[in-house]
Amino acid sequence: MINTLFGRLAVAGLAFCAALASLPASAQSVNWPTKPVKFVVPFPPGGSVDPLARLLAVKLNESMGQQFIVENKPGASGSIGTAYVAKSAPDGYNFVFVFDTHAVNPTLLPNLPFDTVKDLAPVMLIGTAPMAYATHPAKPYKTFADVIAAAKAKPDTVTYGSIGNGSLGHLTTTLLQHAGGFKVVHVPYKGGGPMTQDALGGQVDLVIGSVAVLAPHVRGGRLRGVAVTGNKRSHSMPDVPSLSEQGFPGFSALAWWGIFAPSGTPKPILDKFHAELVKALNQPDLRKTLTEQLGMDLVVSTPEALQKFLVGEIDRWGKVVRENNIRAD
Repeated sequence: MINTLFGRLAVAGLAFCAALASLPASAQSVNWPTKPVKFVVPFPPGGSVDPLARLLAVKLNESMGQQFIVENKPGASGSIGTAYVAKSAPDGYNFVFVFDTHAVNPTLLPNLPFDTVKDLAPVMLIGTAPMAYATHPAKPYKTFADVIAAAKAKPDTVTYGSIGNGSLGHLTTTLLQHAGGFKVVHVPYKGGGPMTQDALGGQVDLVIGSVAVLAPHVRGGRLRGVAVTGNKRSHSMPDVPSLSEQGFPGFSALAWWGIFAPSGTPKPILDKFHAELVKALNQPDLRKTLTEQLGMDLVVSTPEALQKFLVGEIDRWGKVVRENNIRAD
């Protein structure tokens, strides 16, 4: 009887070892990370995605005792760096920080070398922020109604700048033109820096850009805020009315920041990473920096909420791109 018992235990032990061997990712995830982790930013240094990744890298270096390294892989509206991560080994050592262009690219760039929904695993929607319309103080536009009135009075004379064809600012203004029955002339720029410089110099009538970029100039009196694109005012520009207050009730177009991993990354790794991100984003100093300097409304979502949000954004902005035959720069 004893021999039988030991025999059963031996069989059970072998079965347990076999089960462990068949789940190497789950076993390894307990000790993850055991080497440096790469945060890919698919944009150049500057902007808003790069500092976000670097701030979180510092926090995770401290809390997890392992290096989190930020690597910029810019190009093609963020798709080059994102493709790099989508094709990386799903082992928890490559993550990509994306911006709102991530939801536009599937329609704007039809030859993407990856499937935005299937090839990337959602981790977290970190936050959102409205964009802002601003103008030089010497310009006559004090409200968005002033812009519309001028555009209707003299079509094709009022200019507005965005960070490029197919950018969220471009698509948002396209929607508003259809809803409001007016037409303004799009001036695409190669990023927020040159766009803002032309706005400060008065070379363009109006610009639409991130609150993070424009709010300091509005607060300093170098630009005048005309509207924000959320359905409520931004805490970074509390004196600037929303579009909802200016004839577009319920209208909202938000910039957003999210994190993705290669599809197939083991769930225990993603769960651990998500938990560490939550802890970092709940630290008062980081929250203050993100809300005050980047104008961000923190969301700190579940992976499932990010995926649902992404699909909705792809559907919404993809329709605008198709219906208006918008092409990338």
